[in-house]
Amino acid sequence: MDLLPVLPRLHMFRFAIGQAYVWRDDDGLTLIDAGDANAAAPIEDAVRGLGLDPGAIRRIVITHGHRDHYGSAEELAARHGAEVVAHRLDAPVIRGEAPTPEPVLLDWEVPLYEHALTAPQAPATRVDREVGDGDALGFGHGAFVVHSPGHTDGSMAIHLPRHGVLFTGDSVAGVGQVMLGVFNTDRERALASFRRLAALGADTVCFGHGDPLTKDAAAVMKASADRDSGLQIEHG
Repeated sequence: MDLLPVLPRLHMFRFAIGQAYVWRDDDGLTLIDAGDANAAAPIEDAVRGLGLDPGAIRRIVITHGHRDHYGSAEELAARHGAEVVAHRLDAPVIRGEAPTPEPVLLDWEVPLYEHALTAPQAPATRVDREVGDGDALGFGHGAFVVHSPGHTDGSMAIHLPRHGVLFTGDSVAGVGQVMLGVFNTDRERALASFRRLAALGADTVCFGHGDPLTKDAAAVMKASADRDSGLQIEHG
C-alpha cells in the first residue's frame, strides 16, 4: 500500500485495487472508505507513519457497498470505536443482508470487472448511521452527503465546501482521464450523478480509483461530464 499526500489535512491510501482517504480534523480522524478485507493493518501503520494515532479514527464513511471500499471497516471500527456511516440504500448490502447488485457491463468492462472480483470478499459490516442526500457528516467543517446513484443505488459523494474538496467514490474515476466510473447498475443515472458532482465546482476531487484532481478541477470535471454525457447520447 502507498500513502500519498493530497492536502495538509488529507492523505490517500492506494491499494492494489482501489484507494481510501484519511481526513484530519483537530479533534480526530475520518476515513473515507476502508479498502478491502486485508487493509486494516496497512491503514493503521500508515496513520502511525503520519505521526497520528489510529485510535483517533472517529468515523468511517463508506461511499458505496462494494468489497474494495468497505472490506476493513468492521475490523477498524471494532478496534478503535469508530462510527460506520453509509447511505441507507447500500446499508443492507454492507451489513450482508442483501446481495451486491450486479452491474450492467459494457464489453470493455468485462475483463476489468473480473479483475476487481479478485479482491477478497468483505465481511458483513455494521452500519451505525444511515444517511441520505444533504445529511451532515460531522467532520471537515461541514462535510455533507451528495447522493450519487447509478454506480449503486446508494452511492454517495462527500462534499467539504469550506475546503473545496469532493470525494466521488466510484461515481467518477481518474484513471488516465477523468471519466464516468465503471461497473454501473444504471448508466443514465450514473451520468446524471456525474453532472451533479461536476456542478459543485470543487477545487480538489478525490476518486475511488485514480489520482486526485488538484489542478483546474472544476473545469476538468465539467468538461469530462459533458463529454461522457455526449457519448451516451451518441452511442446509447
